[in-house]
Amino acid sequence: MSAPKPELRRQVIAIYKELLNLGRDYPQGFAYFRPRLHKAFMANAHLRDDEAIRNAIGRADFVKKEIEAL
Repeated sequence: MSAPKPELRRQVIAIYKELLNLGRDYPQGFAYFRPRLHKAFMANAHLRDDEAIRNAIGRADFVKKEIEAL
């Protein structure tokens, strides 16, 4: 399998940065939030299939909405 498309890479980086920014206001603190966010993204770092990456971006978007609701 080849590397993911640059547009998907940009989307992943963008959602990571958005979540990282939202984590600054997380109730349990940024020091709690950041390592868990990093671990979650690293768990999916092996993905190479475009559809699987899109699904992971969708899950991250859902998490973003849940955090915004806090």
